[in-house]
Amino acid sequence: MAAAGASGWLKGKVKAVPSGDSLVIMGNTKAEIPPEKTITLSSLVAPRLARKNSDDEPFAWESREFLRKLCIGQEVIFKVDYEVPSISREFGSVFIGDKNVACLAVAAGWAKVREVREQSQQKAEVSPFIAELLRLEEQAKQQGVGRWSKVPGASEAAIRNLPPSAVGDPSNLDAMSLLAANKGRPMEAIVEQVRDGSSLRVFLLPDFQFVQVFVAGIQAPSMGRRAVQDPIAEPETTTLADENGNTASKSRGPLTSAQRLTASSGSSNEVTPELYAREGKHFTEIRVLHRDVRIVLEGVDKFSNLIGSVYYPDGDVAKDLAMELIERGLAKYVEWSASMLDDDVKRKLKNAELEAKKSRLRMWTSYVPPVSNSKAIHDQNFSGKVIEVVSGDCIVVADDSLPFGSPLAERRVNLSSIRCPRLGNPRKDEKSPPYAREAKDLLRTRLIGRQVHVSMEYSRKVNLAEGPGAPTGAADRVMDFGSVFLPRDGEVTPQVPPSAGSQQPGINIAELIISRGFGEVIKHRDLEVRSNYYDSLLAAESRAKAGKKGMHSGKDAPVMHVNDFITASAKKAKDFLPFLQRNRRMTAVVEYVFSGHRFKLYIPKETCSIAFSISGVRCPGRDEPYSSEAIALMRRKIMQRDVEIEVETVDRTGTFLGTLWESRSNVALILLEAGLAKLQTSFGTDRIPDIHLLAQAEQSAKRQKLKIWENYVEGEEVSNGPASERKKEEFKVVVTEVLGGGKFYVQPADQKVVSIQQQLASLTLQEAPLIGAFNPKKGELVLAQFSADNSWNRAMIVNAPRGVVESPKDKFEVFYIDYGNQELVSFSQLRPLDSSVSSSPGLAQLCSLAYVKVPSLEEDYGQEAAFSLSEHTLSGPKEFKAVVVERDASGGKVKGQGTGTILMVTLIDEEANESLNSRMLKDGLARLEKRRRWEPVERKQVIDELEKDQEEARTKRLGMWEYGDIMSDDEDSAPVKKTAGKR
Repeated sequence: MAAAGASGWLKGKVKAVPSGDSLVIMGNTKAEIPPEKTITLSSLVAPRLARKNSDDEPFAWESREFLRKLCIGQEVIFKVDYEVPSISREFGSVFIGDKNVACLAVAAGWAKVREVREQSQQKAEVSPFIAELLRLEEQAKQQGVGRWSKVPGASEAAIRNLPPSAVGDPSNLDAMSLLAANKGRPMEAIVEQVRDGSSLRVFLLPDFQFVQVFVAGIQAPSMGRRAVQDPIAEPETTTLADENGNTASKSRGPLTSAQRLTASSGSSNEVTPELYAREGKHFTEIRVLHRDVRIVLEGVDKFSNLIGSVYYPDGDVAKDLAMELIERGLAKYVEWSASMLDDDVKRKLKNAELEAKKSRLRMWTSYVPPVSNSKAIHDQNFSGKVIEVVSGDCIVVADDSLPFGSPLAERRVNLSSIRCPRLGNPRKDEKSPPYAREAKDLLRTRLIGRQVHVSMEYSRKVNLAEGPGAPTGAADRVMDFGSVFLPRDGEVTPQVPPSAGSQQPGINIAELIISRGFGEVIKHRDLEVRSNYYDSLLAAESRAKAGKKGMHSGKDAPVMHVNDFITASAKKAKDFLPFLQRNRRMTAVVEYVFSGHRFKLYIPKETCSIAFSISGVRCPGRDEPYSSEAIALMRRKIMQRDVEIEVETVDRTGTFLGTLWESRSNVALILLEAGLAKLQTSFGTDRIPDIHLLAQAEQSAKRQKLKIWENYVEGEEVSNGPASERKKEEFKVVVTEVLGGGKFYVQPADQKVVSIQQQLASLTLQEAPLIGAFNPKKGELVLAQFSADNSWNRAMIVNAPRGVVESPKDKFEVFYIDYGNQELVSFSQLRPLDSSVSSSPGLAQLCSLAYVKVPSLEEDYGQEAAFSLSEHTLSGPKEFKAVVVERDASGGKVKGQGTGTILMVTLIDEEANESLNSRMLKDGLARLEKRRRWEPVERKQVIDELEKDQEEARTKRLGMWEYGDIMSDDEDSAPVKKTAGKR
């Protein structure tokens, strides 16, 4: 309590008004739970409220209401006049400003002055203002105010007609009927008791039903329970709970029916209050105890307890008690009662709890968030064109900031915080779940070819080894998630990325999917990274559920059976040919790009999927130069677009041949003009539409020496290889790393290597950089310490931890650009690269043995082949002559070992006068490539010679020929056909 002077007067605030002549006053200290006193007004007696099995005394309710409305929440000055130890009560005088509260109550006629006895005067057990009180009482009697009313029957009318629940018999309360009559309707109420922060006992007005209400959506810490020692007494006054939730040993007020009910339901087993239970109870008491509130009943639990939302006035604003407790860390969100609330209210409560957990407020002080496999992505925003829709929650976007055709330009984006049904796999006889195709088709029609803005938000590790049928030894895969926005009509893609909670820069694609009922919002764990627009997604899901859309409709999804002629036999495809020919031009959707001229098409009219190849043209095949560029061009031009086709025939593998148009443009013409395809007229030109235009396009590409024609010489037929066979490029090399599959890295055996090594040796390396001062990113050049000899070498960061460096032990995957090997190093083994040695390009060159196919490490004899190649090339500092046969400039990533041009070489050991290409064939550790249809004479001669080496290994049953002939290239690439008969 705060002192107001040396005369014993104290300052405080009225917390509760138990009766017409008593107040609970708490101190004005800064403590979270201030001390309290229960003061009975000196020399006054107010009518008593109803108790168990008894009614109100006349005017008891009006008396309490007068004092409650006058004093509740008011700043007061008070002084204890006297104490009666026998009943443990303190009597005092209370002032609001300069007004004596006792005088106001007496003047209004709601309390009478206690009879003054001589014994009381001798003990000074009377009010210092007794004379004034007696005068005001006499005045009130003369005026007939309050309890002194002279109206006939006024006393009887002033006794409330209370229901059983208000006089200690709650068993007659029909909670379900009460809810049914008032659900969702604000009800006026007065809070009589606060059991804990989220549990109240209230009078519902105007019928005075006395009910217990649990605040919907939250649960405050429990106050425990006290051990019951003595029978419940029936004194004139009752005991009020102090700040600790226990009855005060002193200062008692009149016993209300609510408090009697609490006492009678006590348990004999004592349970101590939970952490922050007292704070939560006090917080609720000072806002709602003995105050007018509005309660909206939401439901009833299985024990007939009412669940509702409680709103209390704060100035001109109505505050939600549940939200106030959650925001201050004095209650937790509970789903079982929150499910009775509107989705918008649930969302706000849950978000408030998350903020309290983040701030470690009160009951969340020791909160430890659950371990998450998600990691936030910051400042990764880009714009690009959508080139593929993988599913209803995954798309591929071509980043505008990266060059066309680059493998890194195509970025797979999973939509944040939503999950859509996955399409089934026809090859595994998996059927698509309901609404999977509808979700994908919605995105395809809205996004394909459109410019979008992408805001990356988080990444998540997915363990591919989890679940049935997972591949053995599968590693974790990192999936990137973000929000994708489609500009509205007339808008342009924003240049500045949106911040969390800002206005959305267009149509949120994830929200669009959810609002159609084609997906569901992921229920993230506490504090787990999620979409910046998570609330909007939840709101969209609520609308979809309310509108019974899509998967929320309760109806069976439309079933569509698709005939897949790609996995079917060639005979079945030939039988279907007449059905495709009768329609001439048909609309189709490009579902996949196998190569520059071969695609998977879906034909809606026939509900079938087919393999389709453009007749009359051929793009480079797999592993041939410019193959990846042709595929990239087609993915950008026609992937998942609506196209028109005209089917002419079907080949022996079941692939349909014909002409394909996109937006009235012949796609064959696009490929030929770009120099990414050749005309094939060996079957005649009469059946190829627009043959004269196609021929002109090819001639134009030849004249400009585009792509596959870059070494074209007028009047001379050349292969698809970019290098001329007439003049071979030769240089001396040292092999530095063997990858397997006939691929290896080399260094030029010249002065460049010595120069770089001298520059590195001359550098003065500093101590390990401070964390935060040096933060290497993917693709950045650094100095890295090689684990085998602790030497420092130039390296490129291949993979880095997301976000900033947190520990010297953080691992980085690096690629040594001068040697070709790759390893994991810690942050402490990295240094910034000096500009003096970073300007020259990396010396390591990726090569592959020409003319031969060497098995990969995963294939039979792959390990033996790699060991043999390593033994011949890495056993000592040995130089080889590399003769370049072709250059593969597709720039594809090879086994995670970097990008760039691959040199197809003949590697010659001049000491042994033998090429390693020949040696691998002789040892049975490689086989010849399939012969090409058109081969230059020189290439044909080389392969003829190498064929002798292969025949030698076959005859001697060496290596892969140990058990006889192996499958040919044709057998490798042929589709597996199901055959009938016995096993």
